[in-house]
Amino acid sequence: MSVSGITRASRAHPGFVAALIHRLSGLALAIFLPLHFLSLGLALETESFAGFVAWTNQPLVKVSEALMVSALAVHFAGGLRLLAVEFFGLTRALSLWIALAFAFGLGVGVLFLMRAF
Repeated sequence: MSVSGITRASRAHPGFVAALIHRLSGLALAIFLPLHFLSLGLALETESFAGFVAWTNQPLVKVSEALMVSALAVHFAGGLRLLAVEFFGLTRALSLWIALAFAFGLGVGVLFLMRAF
């Protein structure tokens, strides 16, 4: 088997997809958190903060907030899955752990979205 064949086969593995999503959700959080801290800093200036809060009432902002909460939940659950695999050797049901991590993240996002509207 060639090196490119091994690479293609590993990309089809659920663990590769889980690792990719874990890294992408971490990247999204790294981009989001400075903006979130900026909005918290605006709380000190009442006029700026009132305008920011009014802007966050838009449906697109609420949906993107739900996506960020989902990313946080997926990243959290993926990290717990990774700890379980590395420290406890729980590799037998790897696909089940991956599915549970993503289901948890999506469930949290849907609950947040339901509460936002």
